[in-house]
Amino acid sequence: MRDRILKMNQIKKAYYMGVQEQIVLNYIDLTVNRGDFVAILGPSGSGKTTLMNIIGCLDSPSSGDYTLSNQKVNELDDKQLAAIRNKEIGFVFQQFQLLPRLNALQNVELPLVYSGVSEKERRKRAIEMLVRVGLEDKLQNRPNQLSGGQQQRVAIARAMVTTPTILLADEPTGALDQKTGQQIMNLFHEINEEGKTIIMITHDKEIATNARRIVHILDGQLREERA
Repeated sequence: MRDRILKMNQIKKAYYMGVQEQIVLNYIDLTVNRGDFVAILGPSGSGKTTLMNIIGCLDSPSSGDYTLSNQKVNELDDKQLAAIRNKEIGFVFQQFQLLPRLNALQNVELPLVYSGVSEKERRKRAIEMLVRVGLEDKLQNRPNQLSGGQQQRVAIARAMVTTPTILLADEPTGALDQKTGQQIMNLFHEINEEGKTIIMITHDKEIATNARRIVHILDGQLREERA
């Protein structure tokens, strides 16, 4: 049996407009095991972005329990949350979020700078990750010298360079054409086959089929698609 690395129990997220309560996540349960590739599929307004933010420790639930790598996230302060984000979560965003003044190598090194890794070690690890995603010949290229697919590969390398527990991808093919998007999905398959846990947030049913598990979110509630 694979290790459980994420468990959400009865997670609720609500906002208040005066005395009126708006429930965004409605007492949801979610378990993710090491090596899973999970797609959280839902339309705009379904609650998937809020759920992603809670998974990524960018937001806190109103109630319920969230455990990540045996740590009760609910009990952590802001400094501890920042530390767990840096250690446990590798973020991949739809719009890549690369710094335009930095080349590919420097962009991938950045999380290691924040972690206090030595210059020699972070350079070594960043090069290894860029080689892993097939960009060994683009180390010195800035984002505007790269295609959309290449920029997303840099972003994936940056997300993985800290060896996080979970790769958390938000609409990772949303800014790409269909062919390039499928190439990124093929890379995700390879990374997952190597043992990395991936949680992907998407509204695209076709992209979701690349995952091993599909969890539907609608009106703040989850329903898992069973094979």
